[in-house]
Amino acid sequence: QVRLVESGGGLVQAGGSLRLSCAASGRTFSSYAMGWIRQAPGKEREFVAGISWSGGSTTYADSVKGRLTISRDNAKNTVYLQMNSLKPEDTAVYYCVRARGYYYSRLNDYDYWGQGTQVTVSS
Repeated sequence: QVRLVESGGGLVQAGGSLRLSCAASGRTFSSYAMGWIRQAPGKEREFVAGISWSGGSTTYADSVKGRLTISRDNAKNTVYLQMNSLKPEDTAVYYCVRARGYYYSRLNDYDYWGQGTQVTVSS
Protein backbone atom coordinates (compact mmCIF):
# COMPACT_ATOMS: atom_id res chain seq x y z
CA GLN A 1 0.00 0.00 0.00
CA VAL A 2 1.39 3.38 -1.03
CA ARG A 3 0.85 6.32 1.26
CA LEU A 4 1.67 9.90 0.27
CA VAL A 5 1.58 12.63 2.91
CA GLU A 6 1.95 16.28 1.92
CA SER A 7 3.04 19.13 4.16
CA GLY A 8 4.18 22.73 3.87
CA GLY A 9 1.08 24.44 2.59
CA GLY A 10 -0.23 27.67 4.04
CA LEU A 11 -1.06 31.31 3.45
CA VAL A 12 1.47 33.55 1.72
CA GLN A 13 1.41 36.96 0.08
CA ALA A 14 1.83 37.35 -3.64
CA GLY A 15 5.50 37.23 -4.56
CA GLY A 16 6.31 35.02 -1.63
CA SER A 17 7.60 31.46 -1.43
CA LEU A 18 6.60 28.10 -0.01
CA ARG A 19 8.13 24.64 -0.13
CA LEU A 20 5.85 21.64 -0.21
CA SER A 21 7.06 18.22 0.87
CA CYS A 22 5.63 14.79 0.23
CA ALA A 23 6.71 11.81 2.29
CA ALA A 24 6.07 8.46 0.65
CA SER A 25 5.81 5.08 2.31
CA GLY A 26 7.19 1.90 0.83
CA ARG A 27 10.53 0.60 -0.31
CA THR A 28 9.93 1.19 -4.03
CA PHE A 29 9.73 5.00 -3.99
CA SER A 30 12.88 5.38 -6.10
CA SER A 31 11.38 3.19 -8.84
CA TYR A 32 8.57 5.58 -9.71
CA ALA A 33 8.20 8.98 -11.28
CA MET A 34 6.40 11.45 -9.03
CA GLY A 35 4.49 14.65 -9.53
CA TRP A 36 2.32 17.44 -8.20
CA ILE A 37 -1.21 18.21 -9.32
CA ARG A 38 -3.41 21.05 -8.10
CA GLN A 39 -7.07 21.91 -7.99
CA ALA A 40 -8.35 25.43 -7.52
CA PRO A 41 -11.87 26.14 -6.24
CA GLY A 42 -14.41 25.59 -8.99
CA LYS A 43 -11.79 24.43 -11.47
CA GLU A 44 -10.60 21.13 -12.86
CA ARG A 45 -7.47 19.42 -11.63
CA GLU A 46 -4.31 20.66 -13.33
CA PHE A 47 -0.94 18.98 -13.80
CA VAL A 48 1.79 21.13 -12.22
CA ALA A 49 5.12 19.27 -12.35
CA GLY A 50 6.61 15.82 -12.74
CA ILE A 51 9.99 14.24 -12.06
CA SER A 52 11.56 11.01 -13.25
CA TRP A 53 12.44 8.18 -10.89
CA SER A 54 16.08 9.28 -10.76
CA GLY A 55 15.35 12.99 -10.55
CA GLY A 56 17.32 13.56 -13.72
CA SER A 57 14.37 14.76 -15.78
CA THR A 58 11.53 17.13 -14.94
CA THR A 59 8.53 18.62 -16.72
CA TYR A 60 6.28 21.57 -15.86
CA ALA A 61 3.01 23.18 -16.82
CA ASP A 62 3.59 26.36 -18.80
CA SER A 63 1.83 28.38 -16.08
CA VAL A 64 4.50 27.54 -13.49
CA LYS A 65 7.72 27.31 -15.51
CA GLY A 66 10.49 29.40 -14.00
CA ARG A 67 8.66 29.80 -10.68
CA LEU A 68 8.10 26.28 -9.33
CA THR A 69 10.76 23.59 -9.05
CA ILE A 70 10.21 19.90 -8.37
CA SER A 71 12.92 17.77 -6.82
CA ARG A 72 13.28 14.52 -4.92
CA ASP A 73 15.46 12.80 -2.38
CA ASN A 74 15.23 9.05 -2.86
CA ALA A 75 17.20 8.37 0.32
CA LYS A 76 14.43 10.12 2.27
CA ASN A 77 11.48 8.90 0.17
CA THR A 78 10.49 12.52 -0.29
CA VAL A 79 9.54 14.75 -3.20
CA TYR A 80 9.48 18.54 -2.97
CA LEU A 81 7.90 21.47 -4.74
CA GLN A 82 9.70 24.78 -4.27
CA MET A 83 7.28 27.57 -5.08
CA ASN A 84 8.66 31.06 -5.72
CA SER A 85 7.10 34.28 -7.00
CA LEU A 86 3.69 32.98 -6.05
CA LYS A 87 0.60 34.51 -7.62
CA PRO A 88 -3.02 34.55 -6.43
CA GLU A 89 -3.86 32.20 -9.30
CA ASP A 90 -1.59 29.58 -7.68
CA THR A 91 -4.17 29.24 -4.90
CA ALA A 92 -5.27 25.60 -4.86
CA VAL A 93 -5.07 22.30 -3.06
CA TYR A 94 -1.80 20.66 -4.10
CA TYR A 95 -1.65 16.88 -4.37
CA CYS A 96 1.43 14.70 -4.40
CA VAL A 97 1.01 11.89 -6.93
CA ARG A 98 2.86 8.76 -8.05
CA ALA A 99 3.08 7.74 -11.69
CA ARG A 100 1.83 4.34 -12.77
CA GLY A 101 4.46 3.86 -15.46
CA TYR A 102 7.04 5.51 -17.67
CA TYR A 103 5.16 8.75 -18.43
CA TYR A 104 4.59 11.55 -15.94
CA SER A 105 3.47 14.71 -17.75
CA ARG A 106 -0.34 14.33 -17.69
CA LEU A 107 -3.05 13.86 -15.11
CA ASN A 108 -3.83 10.35 -16.35
CA ASP A 109 -0.22 9.23 -15.83
CA TYR A 110 -0.76 9.08 -12.06
CA ASP A 111 -2.59 6.51 -9.98
CA TYR A 112 -1.77 7.21 -6.33
CA TRP A 113 -2.70 10.49 -4.67
CA GLY A 114 -2.06 12.07 -1.31
CA GLN A 115 -4.72 13.90 0.68
CA GLY A 116 -3.54 17.31 -0.48
CA THR A 117 -2.29 20.49 1.17
CA GLN A 118 -3.88 23.92 0.79
CA VAL A 119 -1.87 26.79 -0.66
CA THR A 120 -3.45 30.24 -0.49
CA VAL A 121 -1.80 33.26 -2.09
CA SER A 122 -3.20 36.63 -1.13
CA SER A 123 -2.96 39.67 -3.38
